[in-house]
Amino acid sequence: MRVIPRLDIKNENVIKGINFEGLRVVGNPNKIAKKYYEDGADELIYSDCVASLYGRNSLTELVKNAVKDIFIPITIAGGIRSEVDANLLMKSGSDKLAINSELFSNEKLANLLVQKFGSQSIVLSIQAKKITKNSWEAYKNFGRDKTGMDVMDWVKKMTKYNFGELLLTSIDADGICGGFDVELFEKVSKIVKIPIIACGGFGKLDHIKELKKYANIDAIALSKALHYEKITIKEIKDFIKKLDE
Repeated sequence: MRVIPRLDIKNENVIKGINFEGLRVVGNPNKIAKKYYEDGADELIYSDCVASLYGRNSLTELVKNAVKDIFIPITIAGGIRSEVDANLLMKSGSDKLAINSELFSNEKLANLLVQKFGSQSIVLSIQAKKITKNSWEAYKNFGRDKTGMDVMDWVKKMTKYNFGELLLTSIDADGICGGFDVELFEKVSKIVKIPIIACGGFGKLDHIKELKKYANIDAIALSKALHYEKITIKEIKDFIKKLDE
């Protein structure tokens, strides 16, 4: 199971909130990213959390600077609306692009990007909010806007585009550090064959054990527990190694 720090970025700062709200500044993205790289992160996710809202992605320069010192895969999320946006980010040094909001109005973008860059470089991003005990709605624009689409239906609809991975985020669990939405990941892992990155809810090592027990997860993405130094990447990786033995 890969360990992937997620850096939510607004106005060139790493920020963190709870349920995607009440955002607070944490620090400089590239300093934080470099520390996580040196601490043994497998990959990094940079997410421009206002890009879709303002119709732009501002991470190009950040990525250019990051790749000078960081030699693990970097995934960029937020504001990717066209082949032009994707080209800019890939030329800047991104390894993967995660797409969410634009797909609800332009499904063809999925096929276009997968054809151009290959499945291994294009990640389907889904932000899920629980509606009832067994159902979730997909959200867009960094969890701001409802789509009216059931998450399971959306996952099934999107699988035909051959995404390389699924970045699945629980809005309800985000920033609370109270554990993963295990039911969400269990249900989705039964209907997709591509690797799933579970995001939202990590707070302590037993949360990984619980998730692993019920869902087939390839990676976890986390932020708050690392940003506030509640745990180290090494502790997480050592724990995962023991679970696998």
